[in-house]
Amino acid sequence: MVDLPHATDAAAVIREHALTTPERTAVILVDDVERTDGDTRWSYAQLDAEARKIGSWLRARYPVGTRVLLLYPTGFDFAAAYVGCLYAGVAAVPAPLPGRYRHEQARVTGIARNAAVSAALTDAENLPEVQAWVDGEGLTGTRVLATDSAGLADPGESWTPEELDQQSLAMLQYTSGSTGDPKGVTLTHGNLLHNVDSQRRAFAMGAGTRLGGWIPHYHDMGLLGQILPALLLGGTCVLMRSSAFLKRPHHWLQVIDKYGIHLSAAPNFAYELCCSRVSDEQLAGLDLSRWRVAVNGSEPIDTAVLDAFAKRFAPAGLRDDVLCPCYGMAESTVFVSGVAFRKAVVTTVDVDRLRENRFVPAESGADLVGCGVPSDCDLLIVDPGTGEPLQPGGIGEIWLRGPSIGTAYWGDTPATERAFVQGGYLRTGDLGTLFDGELYVTGRLAETVTVYGHHLYPQDIERRLREHHPELGSVGAAFTVPLARSGAEPEDVLVVTHEVTGRPAEDVLRRLADGIKETVDREFGIPVGGVALLRRGAVRRTTSGKIQRVAMRGLFLDGELSPMYADYGQPVTDALGAWRTSRSARDR
Repeated sequence: MVDLPHATDAAAVIREHALTTPERTAVILVDDVERTDGDTRWSYAQLDAEARKIGSWLRARYPVGTRVLLLYPTGFDFAAAYVGCLYAGVAAVPAPLPGRYRHEQARVTGIARNAAVSAALTDAENLPEVQAWVDGEGLTGTRVLATDSAGLADPGESWTPEELDQQSLAMLQYTSGSTGDPKGVTLTHGNLLHNVDSQRRAFAMGAGTRLGGWIPHYHDMGLLGQILPALLLGGTCVLMRSSAFLKRPHHWLQVIDKYGIHLSAAPNFAYELCCSRVSDEQLAGLDLSRWRVAVNGSEPIDTAVLDAFAKRFAPAGLRDDVLCPCYGMAESTVFVSGVAFRKAVVTTVDVDRLRENRFVPAESGADLVGCGVPSDCDLLIVDPGTGEPLQPGGIGEIWLRGPSIGTAYWGDTPATERAFVQGGYLRTGDLGTLFDGELYVTGRLAETVTVYGHHLYPQDIERRLREHHPELGSVGAAFTVPLARSGAEPEDVLVVTHEVTGRPAEDVLRRLADGIKETVDREFGIPVGGVALLRRGAVRRTTSGKIQRVAMRGLFLDGELSPMYADYGQPVTDALGAWRTSRSARDR
């Protein structure tokens, strides 16, 4: 096996696999897992041939380090374009297709402008849409190419990838934008090689290992946690479309079964969805005994979901040590911590001490999931205000340092200076602690709810409400808004927005809103200033399923939620009026 930490660059490793094991399957695309002919496959030789065409075209036109936007649906064309960028020494910028909705297009436009891309690569099917988006957004100078129909010349076997090193820029991985605008993390070839090697050792992977699932390729968990590890290790990546999973969650599990997948990753909500929507008949047809690592990450991990999933799919051969809570982020390439082949470590902590940012084990209270032992990076738990390390048991901001950590946000010096601090540490913006060597992540600094001196995590409020009110859907967002009071400092008040199942009558919604306020007051001891009950799909989420509470707060303040039912107290109504007046003044 290639010694990844000491390889010159990622392109050289993939090229080596193409030369030494050309017939080995690199990528499998599953169109319909229920059909015997429902997939197509590319060998390493095929992937290399297509990547060399794209790499040759790019290198003839753009210097090393040029940013190239990749806009593809799930499939081979993205894999070829990504590897082609590595071969040419240009920086790949994976992003979702612009889509139909304005907020989706705005995200991609922001990425393209921030990265100052020179070209946008796509496939023939999406070429008209991408070209129209480029023209409509005025992205002058951005050349659009459909790599599957452009008749790219074969450069010949004598053509070799650009000579690079571990310090060479490999790509810009944009953050999910769960707490703000997406930022492009600069990742080098060294970052990619080191992080994949960390995953290899953590999850016992090697040549021939199969990874895959439904996570989009423009998300770090999909690309850097599944596709790239397969290609760098000489394994196989099995891809299915996200829409196929969302329509039929059992298809994900069928793919894992049929293709003998060793590792597949997903956010917490995906495991919850499988528990609720996979029927007994579908379960009876599954054999999950070969699934060894089920990564759960990217959003808060619910112990109840871990337990429910393990119990639900045990009859299908799922082992009790398969579920693997992990911690990671785009700024760390993807993976920070996680321990495979053991049952999830859960610690019950005192709720009152937790609200005081103290981690105190107790016989009863809140159950928190351990996310493994960070082994390939330096990790500090610090006071987010002072940057001083906390004593054991203190909950503070997680700081990271190591060879997998990116060095900057592209084109955003202020954000870089805030996040990448002295000593080479990254301020993650996540809150957590180390207990018995295990990392526990408790929430996001930007999302912490503070009302009348109470420090709460919004996901705890949302989860408790769903436990007491089954009429609620699976997604909600709790946040605070400022109330300006004359002669006093502004105070914050809690607002709860939540999706509702079905279309209940107004009197049912009114009683539900009253129940939400009563539950929060009883369970957490704080009043609710406003409740907005929403239709399914109205709560904004990232591509990986993270709830965008900061974005929801902005939509609430701007009056753009269109709730099915709203119950706002007078202070919240006054605050909304003041906010919109000040916004109008700013706009003028």
